[in-house]
Amino acid sequence: MTVKLLLDRKREGRELAPDEIRELVREYTAGGVPDYQMAAFAMAVCCRGMTGAETQALTEAMRDSGTCLEWPAGEYPPSADKHSTGGVGDKISLVAQPLAAACGLAVPSLTGRGLGLTGGTADKMESIPGYVAALPLSGYRRVVRDCGCTLTVQTAEIAPADKKLYALRDVTGTVPSIPLIVASILSKKLAEGAGTLVFDVKCGSGAFMKTREEAAALARALVDGAKGAGRKACALVTMMDEPLGFAVGNANEVQEAIDVLKCESRASDVETLSVELAARMVSLAMGTPLEEARAECRRKLECGDAYRRFVRMVELHGGSLEAFAKSRLADATAADVAAAESGFVQSIDARGVAEAAFLLGAGRARSGEAVDFLAGVELRVSRGDRVDAGSPVARLATATRGEVLEEAARLVRNAIVIGSDMPAPRDLVLEVVE
Repeated sequence: MTVKLLLDRKREGRELAPDEIRELVREYTAGGVPDYQMAAFAMAVCCRGMTGAETQALTEAMRDSGTCLEWPAGEYPPSADKHSTGGVGDKISLVAQPLAAACGLAVPSLTGRGLGLTGGTADKMESIPGYVAALPLSGYRRVVRDCGCTLTVQTAEIAPADKKLYALRDVTGTVPSIPLIVASILSKKLAEGAGTLVFDVKCGSGAFMKTREEAAALARALVDGAKGAGRKACALVTMMDEPLGFAVGNANEVQEAIDVLKCESRASDVETLSVELAARMVSLAMGTPLEEARAECRRKLECGDAYRRFVRMVELHGGSLEAFAKSRLADATAADVAAAESGFVQSIDARGVAEAAFLLGAGRARSGEAVDFLAGVELRVSRGDRVDAGSPVARLATATRGEVLEEAARLVRNAIVIGSDMPAPRDLVLEVVE
């Protein structure tokens, strides 16, 4: 294979054959294609796009660059997973995955650490003392077999081509390309082996996709790619102009997820979206009518089965919720944010809240950096609430960066828009792609 000829053709917008793409990925993973040529390929894809067949070939080549798992019928229940494109306060996996497992599914969820304004699901779970997110594949299987669900980081055996290419895209300005995003997400999820995939594609100020049109296009591409690989799939396009729930950070998001699982939270949006995504997983994987799946998910939440699955999963990963409860009381510098005026909360800008959480230490700017598990923003209000000038609208916390509290408070205050009229209700789920 002459890589330069492939680059010339893709630069000109011509379609590459599936075998050419597969060989390119194989050679790159093995070290036979240098980074500068693969970066040129990624840039050509960004500028020229890919056909559906090319995207499918890239996805499958990246999937096949490592181990592909299976969850055989008879040994495991029907398998399903959900993937979110990421948002502010997005602790949905901590609720939806054990909820789906409580309904009888195997949920072998591979998750990630955050790079940017807020922590990823693995960062949140690792705020629980003792929790080991980086399980080997044998441990990963053991946890799924025992309790039905796991939240484990991608291992070196799973889609190594994706890990290598994503690191290159991150530093070459080639992240925002739907074919490359689809191949990155799907290669890991397909290698994970779940038979059903449900996607939560966020759009808005706190999401990667800013517009509904962009989010719908990504949702369609993910569903088509998953179905093309023989999986059952659907996607929800959901609003991310405002944070999900009240907690934005790591440990505080875990606590909010626990409260939702115990039916002790007022974060109705987190509960609603968790139930909807889990119900979609159950409905597709088991062939159950969607309304019946929703009702079953609500029952499993209300009776405590979903919470018990979460507790068992944490134990199997080595975590201690008792120690977590004590760590949440550990010393951290805190400050309240007061409302600048009286009125109704019109909106809460997700991006502004995320920037405050990042400033406090809840996220990381470079791979490998430590996050402050106690850092974050705890909102006291939500859209439509009536507030008085000077009343608390948020509480900030940090264990490592007390000197930035004033600037973080300014960001949160600016993110909370207050007006004289009650705002109109808004839909959380904007579109369903099947």
